[in-house]
Amino acid sequence: MTKQTWSVVAVLVVLLWSVPAEAQMSFDVNLGFFAPKPEDSRVNGDVLAINRAYLIFEFEDLAGFMGEAAMTTELGKYFEASVGFGGYQRTVPTVYADLVFDDGREIEQDLKLRILPLTGILRIFPVGHRRAIQPYVGVGVAANFWRYSETGEFVDSHDDTIYRANYVAKGTAIGPVGVFGVRGRLSTQSDLGLEGRLHWGEGELNEDFLGEKIDLGGFSLLATFKVRF
Repeated sequence: MTKQTWSVVAVLVVLLWSVPAEAQMSFDVNLGFFAPKPEDSRVNGDVLAINRAYLIFEFEDLAGFMGEAAMTTELGKYFEASVGFGGYQRTVPTVYADLVFDDGREIEQDLKLRILPLTGILRIFPVGHRRAIQPYVGVGVAANFWRYSETGEFVDSHDDTIYRANYVAKGTAIGPVGVFGVRGRLSTQSDLGLEGRLHWGEGELNEDFLGEKIDLGGFSLLATFKVRF
């Protein structure tokens, strides 16, 4: 991992272990979906935006399931901090827009994106987190462990020959996270809620790809379940 990644991990560990021993802690399970940024708001040089010029797919096709497990601790009446590890993965089948094999068969290619975020979040509860209904906002930072691949049939730009290949890039990208949501008490030991998150982050690609970057940003909507202990 990079020095930036280790710095984020260190901050998250300190965040969890520096809280008072008597602080209320909980285990959270968050399940929902992640939708990457649309084409018109992606970073310059993004490989997926460039691929749209010659491959047939929609950015909506990249939306998929996202899950996270987290440890949370209350920091007084109006704040809480959490550290969570989650995952998203999606494979989108595509074909070339204007080219086919000599026999008319489509030239097929799969685009696959995986993001495993290690996320630390500080949430702020304007009316406190011990009410029956608890609206909140928050900010955080994530170390996004990502992997992107293009697999299938490719057209050589020099002589138009068609060949099979598998190109892969991976890395870690640090990015901010914005949070908003609402929770309700199910019992003294459990809460149920809904949380939205805005994610940012960019990965650097190698020369195998048409784009220099992969935009990892997007929006997630998660159902949250909390159990205190």
